[in-house]
Amino acid sequence: MQYRFIHDQRLGISLPQLETEWENYSPACQDVILEKWEEIRGKIPERIQEIENTINKKQAMLDKEEDFETSCRLNLEIAELASLINDLWIWYRTTQHITLN
Repeated sequence: MQYRFIHDQRLGISLPQLETEWENYSPACQDVILEKWEEIRGKIPERIQEIENTINKKQAMLDKEEDFETSCRLNLEIAELASLINDLWIWYRTTQHITLN
């Protein structure tokens, strides 16, 4: 097999891992890869919504938090979740140019 999809624990989705340059795959193989990717890609907005809901909960907690260290921890968690959303949007925009890993 010249490609596979590996589950990324952080992102919560499977990502393509290609063993050769995209152009080296036959059109039929490219179609199979793209079909699988589109299936995964279609779930990304739902995953982003889940993360946004978590951010909203943490922001609500932060609004009421009086302990400085806890506030810092919540801010860090929110920033990490926002970074995750950014990464997911980058992958969402990835279509025919699946990157070589």
